[in-house]
Amino acid sequence: MFKTAITDMFGIKYPIICGAMMFLCKPKLCAAVSNAGGMGNLTAGNWETEEAFRQAIEETRRLTSKPFTVNITLLPSVRLNPENYQMWVRVCAEEKIAAIEISGTPIDKALGMGTIEMLKKAGVKLFHKVGSVRHAIHAEHVGYDGIYAAGVEEGGHPLNDDVTTMLLTPRIAESVKIPVVTVGGIADGRSLAAALVLGAQGVMMASRFIATRECEVHDKHKQELINRQEHETILYGQSTGLQGRGLKNKTVSEIMAIEKQGGGLDDLIPLMSGLRMREAWISGDVESAVLPVGQSIGLIRDIPTCQELLDRMGKEAGEYLNKAGKMIQ
Repeated sequence: MFKTAITDMFGIKYPIICGAMMFLCKPKLCAAVSNAGGMGNLTAGNWETEEAFRQAIEETRRLTSKPFTVNITLLPSVRLNPENYQMWVRVCAEEKIAAIEISGTPIDKALGMGTIEMLKKAGVKLFHKVGSVRHAIHAEHVGYDGIYAAGVEEGGHPLNDDVTTMLLTPRIAESVKIPVVTVGGIADGRSLAAALVLGAQGVMMASRFIATRECEVHDKHKQELINRQEHETILYGQSTGLQGRGLKNKTVSEIMAIEKQGGGLDDLIPLMSGLRMREAWISGDVESAVLPVGQSIGLIRDIPTCQELLDRMGKEAGEYLNKAGKMIQ
């Protein structure tokens, strides 16, 4: 049994949360993670209209009675706009979603302090994914309920401070009083145990959930994550001010070549397109788009169900914590 601030806050069995994944975090996977004892994730960017977003929430609730979180990413986008962001937050408050994960710009700066007040009145817990102590302190100051401490190992868009999980987790945990969840490099019971020892109250992982049976992605991608190792992801996009980490492939190599030649965002957008990524997830083409995964792929060895994965992680974490305790005489 786990008893942490996260398991207590949401009434869940395991302090394991699914991270946001565009085009992948949909009702089926979200419900599977929650039913397995963790917290599933609906990534709001998958739905541009209020009707479609509410339908996704309703579908998830038909599949699970357990709590889940919604990710809202507040970053520059070609496809999405501030009206989408405001709509997602309002719907989450009206639907009384258990929690919201904010990535990118703090919600108070993007949408105003009134938004935080609205969520608190609705009983929605608010977490901010950050890559630095300074951003964690700001989040606590304005009223967030928890922090996702995202190390540079993570897939997606790690902060360009480039601080690793091993250092970031204890630094943030000692700097704020609200619960801290480790993000980046988490994929098994050993990494869960390590995060708890470092001061986290839980973990968030995304790449590991791609290689589960419930994730609706082509099987070629699941097998690719098993075949690849931790050194086969790379940071790209530094010249744009919005770096990302993705699987080493043809598209990322093209992006980095354009950056090296001094190309701008207009040259890069066609290669970094989210729609291009969506097509790749469906087709199984591992070369034609940016595939945002983290260094934790080095720990992926199989394709279990979400239930099998979380049960195994929970058991392993206990075993490794007990083993470490026996090393001290």
